[in-house]
Amino acid sequence: MGNQGYHVAVVGATGAVGQQMVKKLEERNFPVKKLTLLASSRSKGKEMVFKGEKIIVEEAKPESFSGVDIALFSAGGAISKTLAGEAVKRGAVVIDNTSAFRMDPDVPLVVPEVNEEDLKDHKGIIANPNCSTIQLVVALQPIRKAFGLKRVIVSTYQAVSGAGAQAVREMVEQTKAVLAGERPQAEILPVRSAEKHYPIAFNAIPQIDVFQDNGFTFEEMKMINETRKIMHFPELKIAATCVRIPAERGHSESVYFEVESDRATEAEIRSVLAGSPGVLLQDDRAGQIYPMPYFASGKDEVFVGRIRRDLDVANGFHMWIVSDNLLKGAALNSIQIAESLIRNQWL
Repeated sequence: MGNQGYHVAVVGATGAVGQQMVKKLEERNFPVKKLTLLASSRSKGKEMVFKGEKIIVEEAKPESFSGVDIALFSAGGAISKTLAGEAVKRGAVVIDNTSAFRMDPDVPLVVPEVNEEDLKDHKGIIANPNCSTIQLVVALQPIRKAFGLKRVIVSTYQAVSGAGAQAVREMVEQTKAVLAGERPQAEILPVRSAEKHYPIAFNAIPQIDVFQDNGFTFEEMKMINETRKIMHFPELKIAATCVRIPAERGHSESVYFEVESDRATEAEIRSVLAGSPGVLLQDDRAGQIYPMPYFASGKDEVFVGRIRRDLDVANGFHMWIVSDNLLKGAALNSIQIAESLIRNQWL
């Protein structure tokens, strides 16, 4: 089967991440023998193009997965919970981009640059982490390996595309309204199901997802719990504050971290990151070179810069991380997982 390629299904193919999955399968020349595009009933019949060929989008049903080798899911947690097991039953390996299975102890949660080996033990379902978590662990893992890691405090500046295409459209309309001197209408952010909604145009909203009993939001707890699971580091001291900002694509993170080694220096941390897979160092103060979401949009890498020693804590450092939340934060990481399964014969 490996020589001829694989039958790949993309669930949620018409969504923002699904579209990027199809694009990346083509760009990376993934060994696709047959591509099945699946979505909800309202997207059934739409056409998408893959390698110059038109493919009709079908409605996702249990029988859609007959003969599928790899199923890439990005259609929401409820769909994953309903259909992922059906896909596995029919012989597919599921790579799921929702939060449905991430904290399930039987499901590996994988960023290939960090914990590829966890893929060996999959039981048919593999979870793709949260977008803000992925870029964090890609930068933290090489630092941990070189210098040890004691504590992490992260504040995120997350793009509106993380809340979906409708949220992006609302941001654009709100921006036009504010510029025209009108009052912007808000119906989506911070949480669609919440009673209150706030405009994102010319604003920053310090809430992503719903609040938990401990005062942190679900997004913040996802970052905390997923980071510990991916890095096999349950005792890591980590806290997060997640903020939505009016950028379209690309999440940014300000990260404070404490290392165990007394020998760590700014230069050594830069050197370690510069040689790490998936990382692109952009750290030149004199040249005003540092990561920004505008320039990271459409790029595969995790960009890291603004590395500096803390003024008060001997082993404390700061860095700034940016990555495209639809690519490395979602679609690309899913496809890298699939590539790793094939390369290591773990399918």
